[in-house]
Formats: sequence, C-alpha cells, structure tokens
Amino acid sequence: MVESLNAKVDMVVDGTSYMGLTDYGKIMIGDQAFEFYHHRDPRKFIQIPWEEVDYVLASVMFKGKWIPRFALQTKKDGTYTFSAKNPKDVLRAIRIYVSPDHMVQSLGFFDVLKNAFKHMFNKKAS
Repeated sequence: MVESLNAKVDMVVDGTSYMGLTDYGKIMIGDQAFEFYHHRDPRKFIQIPWEEVDYVLASVMFKGKWIPRFALQTKKDGTYTFSAKNPKDVLRAIRIYVSPDHMVQSLGFFDVLKNAFKHMFNKKAS
C-alpha cells in the first residue's frame, strides 16, 4: 500500500486524472502534497509535493461559472491534468499552498486560434 506524503489532510474529493487513459479516484490535498489515488488499483497514484508545483492552470469557461479541468505544471516532470467534483473548492484549497501569482487561467479555444493566426501572418519571409 502507498503511504501518503501528507501529515494533515485538508480536503478529499472525487476526481479524475487525465494521464493517458482516464482514471477515476480520490484527490487529496494536504499540508505536504497534492495526491491522487485510483479507486481500484492501488498501484496507480500520483503524488506531487508542493515544492515541485510551478504553476496551477485552470480552464475557465462562461466567465468563471464552470471550471471543467485544471492542471498542475511541475518544475521537472511536466503537466498533470485533473478534474474534480468541486473544482472551485479544490483550487481554493490549493491556493493555500501555491502562491496566487502561480495560479493562472489557461488559454481558451478562440485565444489559441487568434495566437495561431497572428503567428502565421506575422512570420517574416526568410
């Protein structure tokens, strides 16, 4: 069985991990780390210490009314994407351990298209 990194747990909520195939489980936010544990398979878990979290990216839609998923970008290992039953509560709990300056809103669909067109037309001829 996997041992938790946290000494004190602030929140446990149902969540989904989008690493490869979709995995359903529990998200645990504590004083030392962000942890995800799979419902059935104890070998599938993700533990991210707060020192490793560089940015928290939130996908915000309808002017903040709906947050379908969020991601934790680490300093070494890349980006881990999750969704939760109550994402606003999860992000509020994360805000205690991660600086609010490092919690950002990800680009929307139209922002990505706009940047692509800007880049395409602003390319200088070689």
